[in-house]
Amino acid sequence: MHGLLAWVGLTLLVVATGCNATSQDDPINQAGATQSPTASRQKLTVFAAASLTGAFAEIGKAFEYAHPGVQVSFNFAGSQILRTQLEQGASSDVFASADHKNMDSLVAENLITAKTVQDFASNSLTVILPSWNPGKLLTLSDLARPGLKLVLADASVPAGNYARQLLDKMSQEAAYGADFSAKVLANVASNETDVKQVVAKVELGEADAGIVYVSDAKATPGLSMLAIPTNFNVVASYPVAVLANAPEPVLAQEFIAYVTSPEGQAILSEWGFTPPLP
Repeated sequence: MHGLLAWVGLTLLVVATGCNATSQDDPINQAGATQSPTASRQKLTVFAAASLTGAFAEIGKAFEYAHPGVQVSFNFAGSQILRTQLEQGASSDVFASADHKNMDSLVAENLITAKTVQDFASNSLTVILPSWNPGKLLTLSDLARPGLKLVLADASVPAGNYARQLLDKMSQEAAYGADFSAKVLANVASNETDVKQVVAKVELGEADAGIVYVSDAKATPGLSMLAIPTNFNVVASYPVAVLANAPEPVLAQEFIAYVTSPEGQAILSEWGFTPPLP
């Protein structure tokens, strides 16, 4: 009996010792206890104009799929806001602007690697209305009707600047009259910090109309549109570049290459963007 108990005790001791040795020496178990699954992932930071939100979010997912181990982090806002953040020391790898003005300012300040700047898309303007059309807008002339509530992006925002250029061009046409721009601007109920805010206010019915990019209107199918003739419209060019102090400069170049590739251009087209101007 004592011999049997001794044999059982010895067997249990060997099993316990073996299990303990496995847990200490197995590199897989050690890694699982001390390392996070995402610890080795590369992070690419992209500052991009608010109008690129939908398209770049999709491009980011596609880029991550094509680059296992890479995480793309976006900061979407008005181009002028992003420029200010970068001037104040914010860290980013890529900057995609809705105009050349903000990109050129960063190049002049040596915050952008100038040789990496290239256009990757273009966009044009349209008038958006709530689906129930509370302002009863039928033509572009109705934008000047007294009492209409219009929302624009601020003049410092690329979309707001383009909208004002559009109104100036229309004021040169006899059919609208020299005071057309002044009359329309008198109806502006608010100036927003980016084009997405314009879309949101119109979508909520807080305004009768807004002037935004065609891509923004296509991304919000619940809105109605008044098309703007080509001879009045303003075409926006979108440049992209690598930051001079980019933490991931090589990955940044690869992201830009993807944006300008046939795959990236196809995604941009689906979101209402057009190819870059020659």
